[in-house]
Amino acid sequence: MKIIVINGPNLNMLGKREPKVYGNNTLEDLVSYIKKEFDGRVEIEFFQSNHEGDIIDKLHEANENFDGVVINPGAFTHYSYAIHDAIKSINKQVVEVHISNIHDREEFRQKSVTAKACIGQISGFGFYSYILGVNAIINNR
Repeated sequence: MKIIVINGPNLNMLGKREPKVYGNNTLEDLVSYIKKEFDGRVEIEFFQSNHEGDIIDKLHEANENFDGVVINPGAFTHYSYAIHDAIKSINKQVVEVHISNIHDREEFRQKSVTAKACIGQISGFGFYSYILGVNAIINNR
């Protein structure tokens, strides 16, 4: 099984950006954590971009090259109908994840326009949200 983990804008700033919300660990720490958890069981590729079009292109590519997608769209979660449509356009299971509990944050962060295109949304478990997302794809095949 081959899964891609896509991270959106500002997630490259993990460890520096709002540590009280996102913690002190970096994106590299997140990648290592996921790799360690699934080593030898699942092939996982990682992608991060601060650009909406790059994320859309990667989702399109996922349709041909991956069995499933775990995505943290970052702020695009709240307004990117283009990413929503890209998720809907592929024939793969997609799980939306968030490090923080978006439903316990500022009002504008509580709405996800991308989650409705996904098989589910997981938020509020820190980096473990990604583990739950990958497991959801594995167990929902």
